[in-house]
Amino acid sequence: MASPIRVAACHASPVFLSAKKTTNKAVSLIQQAAKNGANLVVFPETFIPTFPVWSSIRAPIENHGLFQEMAEQSIFIDCEEMHAIRMTAKKTNTIVSIGISEKVRYSSACLFNSNVIIGPHGEILVHHRKLMPTFFEKLTWSPGDGHGLRVAETAFGKIGNLICGENTNPLARYSLMAQGEQLHISTWPAIWPTRASCADRGAISGDDMEKGTNYDNIAANRTRASAHSFEAKCFGILCSGHLDNRIIEAIAAPSRSSSYIRSIIEHSPRAATMFLDPTGALLPGYTVDPISGEKQQKDFLQNEEDILYANMNLADCVEGKQYHDVVGGYQRLDVFELKVNRSRREPAVFFEESSPGTANLDEEAA
Repeated sequence: MASPIRVAACHASPVFLSAKKTTNKAVSLIQQAAKNGANLVVFPETFIPTFPVWSSIRAPIENHGLFQEMAEQSIFIDCEEMHAIRMTAKKTNTIVSIGISEKVRYSSACLFNSNVIIGPHGEILVHHRKLMPTFFEKLTWSPGDGHGLRVAETAFGKIGNLICGENTNPLARYSLMAQGEQLHISTWPAIWPTRASCADRGAISGDDMEKGTNYDNIAANRTRASAHSFEAKCFGILCSGHLDNRIIEAIAAPSRSSSYIRSIIEHSPRAATMFLDPTGALLPGYTVDPISGEKQQKDFLQNEEDILYANMNLADCVEGKQYHDVVGGYQRLDVFELKVNRSRREPAVFFEESSPGTANLDEEAA
């Protein structure tokens, strides 16, 4: 049964390419949010160890070192860092949703853009791998699978997540709606550059100058998240990353075109962290002063690191279903049918075939 929930969205920078230090920061933020009464704490896309924005603005031949660091600092689903976060969720009695760059033991360099929802007892409720890396992300991550297309059943209601561009995929979104999702988490990077036209024009000229405008992170993310909230009649959390100056310098400084790279980053629109109600409208949040405890209303966070809070009552998802229940009374299940393969994909299936003699000995022993 749905009930009120206090959510906390962490608009924060990772400690660039440091899984251990970023995990420590995540633990501190969870503890801080829990002290302010949060039941659910959310982190951005691949918070651990970082989002590989360098792949969008630096040539691939410059990025071998960064990819190697990314592979080294990505984490296993059963690693010490994940254990620390799970234990913090348990100690603080909170639900935690966190984005990670996940590595696997069957390859030294196969990575996934993953999101993990952890329950208040430290248990993993949902382990999702992004179905398809978007655009330049394919230089870092492999396609995931449908195993994580499921909602977390919690004491407050049903919570689901999709990562960044997956929120453009109507079938992925519908698969969560079809499980009764009441709170949708969408996670995003701090910037997502698509053009250099807004950067230092002294560095590019003539045919190299792209026409058009750069990707508008706020509009693009809000449009997709609002559409989902309206169609699903669910609350929405948009949790976006933040870029601090250390990350900008770490990406720009080693490049042969450091001033150009730095300019692109600085001119790229920053994503925002915000909340939505079940009609898709903005739900104002608030921040909490860590010293005085004073609350300050904010519609969103964009340029500063902080935690944005809001109170939601997931029972409020009911009213809109009277008008458009797209998985119930407003759907034609005799016309449309969606099948979702939720198997976890592995590179090979190994089995041992016993010899006829061994099989007979086993039967006699039985």
